[in-house]
Amino acid sequence: MHILIAPNAFKNSLDAIQVAKAIEQGLKQSRLHCTTECFPIADGGDGTGSLIIERCKGIIVSQQVHDPLGRKIDSRFGLIDNRKTAVIEMADASGLRLLKRDELNPMQTSSYGTGELINAALDKGATKIIIAMGGSATVDGGCGILKALGIDFLDKDSKRLKAVPDELSKMVKIGDSGLDRRIQDTEIVILCDVNNKLLGPEGAAAVFGPQKGASPSDVSVLDNFLTNFASVSKAQLGTDMTIIKHGGAAGGATAGLHTWLNAKLVNGIEYFLSLTGFDQALKNADLVITGEGSIDMQTLQGKGPYGVAVQAKKKHLPVVGLAGRVPTKPDAELQKYFDVLLSINGGFIDMPTAIANTEKNLVQTAQGLGDLINSGELVL
Repeated sequence: MHILIAPNAFKNSLDAIQVAKAIEQGLKQSRLHCTTECFPIADGGDGTGSLIIERCKGIIVSQQVHDPLGRKIDSRFGLIDNRKTAVIEMADASGLRLLKRDELNPMQTSSYGTGELINAALDKGATKIIIAMGGSATVDGGCGILKALGIDFLDKDSKRLKAVPDELSKMVKIGDSGLDRRIQDTEIVILCDVNNKLLGPEGAAAVFGPQKGASPSDVSVLDNFLTNFASVSKAQLGTDMTIIKHGGAAGGATAGLHTWLNAKLVNGIEYFLSLTGFDQALKNADLVITGEGSIDMQTLQGKGPYGVAVQAKKKHLPVVGLAGRVPTKPDAELQKYFDVLLSINGGFIDMPTAIANTEKNLVQTAQGLGDLINSGELVL
């Protein structure tokens, strides 16, 4: 039996590579005679860019940029496809992981550093730019990125505004005469892992603002800022960014870049699997194991394990999903894609304990799975 191991990261615990290796270790410790291939996956979240660069045998380019609070840091991006395509991880320049907990403040954080990475990629001759936007610390509608590329945000007195929401709330006009003209000849593709639109109770500010340090009053201000940004943009370009699917991702940066840079917003996992040759890996598989922190009905909205399962089912392959949390009762929709769902946590375990023991629990669960298949108690 040849098993393809294709998990997503377990958020706040292990990255996708570590998860895949833990599952592989468990299978090797079991009594099942099998071969394995690790194919860690990502759907646009933090870590997606690194996996793409590694899988596509790209090179890493170091670049100094400004972090979300404007401090200089060493960052990086990748070049693939004979250096014609740049791969940028927004979290490497504008990510939550770059800030301490007491520094989180989306009223003052900017995506400017990600725009600097785009500039650097253009300087290297890239004609296509792939951006993974998961894990950002910003709710600036991508205005920081646009500012770095030459777009100005002006108040009623035509004064240039700093590209942070606290200042941008005064925006009445957007000046694009200084936009880097190389952008016109550049294909920009953004991998999205959520479907949220820009505004409202399911929008960028309400859903993702609190994760980035926004207070309830901040959420209201941020939503008003994004509403105004959308209104000014529509008046000048005719594009309504409030109706764009995926427009709420990365604090609305997806909506801003789609509107002002004509960026393509794509389903993250579908694009990732196509770009990295997942279909070829499936050809040798007899069983596919995937997983992430939680597998439930939301998984079917385009998350990583769902994308893996869809491709596997096209080839009539059995799929096992491993997660920290799975539904307690069978679900007909999930069963269409996952033959078996297993929680790696036995019984009720508090979240800190579960996170601390993720690796050990993955190994043990994979070992138990291998033993069940070997004994014939589980037929797939």
